[in-house]
Amino acid sequence: MRKTLKEIADFVGGKVVGDETIAVTGVAGIQDAQAGEITFLANPKYLPFLERTRACAVITSTDTKSAKKPLILAENPSLAFVKAVSFIVPEEAVHPRGLHPTAVIGKDACIGKNVSVGPYAVIEDGVSIGENSVIYAHCYIGKDCRIGNAVLMYPNVSMRERVTVGNKVIIHGGAVIGSDGFGFVTVEGIHHKIPQVGTVIIEDDVEIGANVTIDRARFDKTVIGKGTKIDNLVHIAHNVIIGQNCFVVAQVGISGSTSVGNNSILAGQVGVVGHISIGDNCVVMAQAGVSKSIPDNTVSWGSPAKPEKIAKRLNAALANLPRLFGSVAELKRRMEEIEKKIKEEK
Repeated sequence: MRKTLKEIADFVGGKVVGDETIAVTGVAGIQDAQAGEITFLANPKYLPFLERTRACAVITSTDTKSAKKPLILAENPSLAFVKAVSFIVPEEAVHPRGLHPTAVIGKDACIGKNVSVGPYAVIEDGVSIGENSVIYAHCYIGKDCRIGNAVLMYPNVSMRERVTVGNKVIIHGGAVIGSDGFGFVTVEGIHHKIPQVGTVIIEDDVEIGANVTIDRARFDKTVIGKGTKIDNLVHIAHNVIIGQNCFVVAQVGISGSTSVGNNSILAGQVGVVGHISIGDNCVVMAQAGVSKSIPDNTVSWGSPAKPEKIAKRLNAALANLPRLFGSVAELKRRMEEIEKKIKEEK
């Protein structure tokens, strides 16, 4: 779809520097963009590409002083580019419409207006689904679940009984919501299963990636807070509470009864033990192993996780161990020579 640079700037709330009549017909990354395409630059390390890109225009920061290309200056170039993409290249996904004849829907299920249910989906008795929601093929929604408005559930999602999902939630394929928590009592070498009778609550505007598992609580509830985004292949155990607007990146594992505060980030492959708390506005860096509670506004790294500055100093010291070992060996050799000379002089 053809848009002028001025039209795009007006839509994203930016300011044009250069020819505002330029026609834009597509979007691309700064290294791949061709004539007629618009790109963006948010990370300063890509600044050299600003002059070399073939894009017809670049969305960038208001701090940018000059360039040979026409620019759209924005306070947040990344967000502005996201808006530009939706403006120039409208969403092409066509979701299923209506109730497919092969879908199995419980006799007292409550299905809202404009709800779509794909082939071979199963919706058990007592389920309610809000308006404009889309349930793709082969999804399973257990008894007495509550699904909000404008929920998008991709194929092969399994949702066990009594789960609650808010509005505008996206759940990607293969996710399992409300599976049993991992709870056993071992007596004389035999593992006895502890019943998991709680539930899961997914608040509004949450996105859950592919093959994520979120366990139901043992007694109360597991909660995913409003606006939180969960990447693929994440495991969230029973009774975990995740706050609002968090990022949980791929392959994170959070053990039972742990809480994560608002606006926190758990980077890829972070492991968290149970029964601790991670505060608000925290960042836990990739592959960290969190074994103790973390206070608000802390960046942590390492295994066991420590404040970033301490972890980096320890890592640097560890890297110096071979040199230190050599120095100690040399000192030991010299001491032995001195002791030998002293004995010979006696």
